[in-house]
Amino acid sequence: MRAARTAVVGTASGAPEWHADPYTDALRTGRGPLFLRRGDGWLLPLEVERWCAPPDEADATVLARCRGGVLDVGCGPGRLVAALAARGRPTLGIDVSRHAVDRTVRAGGAALCRSVFDPLPGEGRWTTVLLIDGNIGIGGDPSALLTRALELAAPDGTLIVETAGMDLDERVVVRVDDGRGGHGTPFPWARLGSRALLAYGGRAGWEAVEQWRVDERRFVQLRRR
Repeated sequence: MRAARTAVVGTASGAPEWHADPYTDALRTGRGPLFLRRGDGWLLPLEVERWCAPPDEADATVLARCRGGVLDVGCGPGRLVAALAARGRPTLGIDVSRHAVDRTVRAGGAALCRSVFDPLPGEGRWTTVLLIDGNIGIGGDPSALLTRALELAAPDGTLIVETAGMDLDERVVVRVDDGRGGHGTPFPWARLGSRALLAYGGRAGWEAVEQWRVDERRFVQLRRR
């Protein structure tokens, strides 16, 4: 699998942009605070500073497991895409935020402004697909997302997912909130612990290869069953 090393920026028609002003502002400055807010007022802190920093120790364990061409779904500001590109690995990031894609490009990565459910380059040929930083939540439907990941992966491909640090299976409607009164439009989201991920993954055609933890972050690697 070969992905262009040059930056490619485009927007597929119909792709909803996860760009609420607080998110855009956070990407511009590289700082929070930033949260996902549920309808009942509960807040999930988003780690903007970590996303905008170079890869940390936990990220390094993900990078070490990447093989072949890598597709980073929901790449955000692109720290993993840029790190893999610097290592000479063919990598493409996708994100529905133009601002996230722009930042990925400036960091030296290749990226497209697309939804994972849009037509994508290299479908069925990506050796590694990434869903990091809680991106198993994209679309609020883990079954649909894991099925789509199977379509994107090569026959011998693997999927690396970062899961929640607790045993949960939650599908909610949230919006981005800066904690100071600024917020975006509602969108569906999900959070899964490792046990729930394995159950959804099994039904979608994946099987577990490995599970690991670095500090409070947890990961699962899967392959086609």
